[in-house]
Amino acid sequence: MVRFIVLILIAVISFAANAAELIVTDGQVRVPMPGRTVTAGYFTIQNNTADPVSLTAARSTAFERAELHQHTHQDGVMRMEQVGQIEIAANASVSLQPGGLHLMLFNPLQPLLAGESVTVLLSFSNGQQLELSMPLTEMPRR
Repeated sequence: MVRFIVLILIAVISFAANAAELIVTDGQVRVPMPGRTVTAGYFTIQNNTADPVSLTAARSTAFERAELHQHTHQDGVMRMEQVGQIEIAANASVSLQPGGLHLMLFNPLQPLLAGESVTVLLSFSNGQQLELSMPLTEMPRR
């Protein structure tokens, strides 16, 4: 019986440790340009596990819809397209950033002001979900 309890405790501790092995840093959501209803979110996901995992979905209570996107270069033209998932290799990280992978956010449900934050929920292929508070930042001037 003691052995059974020890095995259960090890399993619970292992599960709890794995839950913290996906880490998101450097998160930000850009305030939409005046008159626009679409914006982007950026962050880095660190996968500290021995297995690959995929980011499969995102949503935010501040927007009607969120999608995973990527920029690609094809025949000298930059294109943006939705992707079904973003894979993060074992013991590696992936950065969502301008000009590459990113989170597209559509139709804000409230006024968005730089300096405030929005909640973003990320869902992963291993069943894990991370709820993040991401700061709203101004679009950089070109």
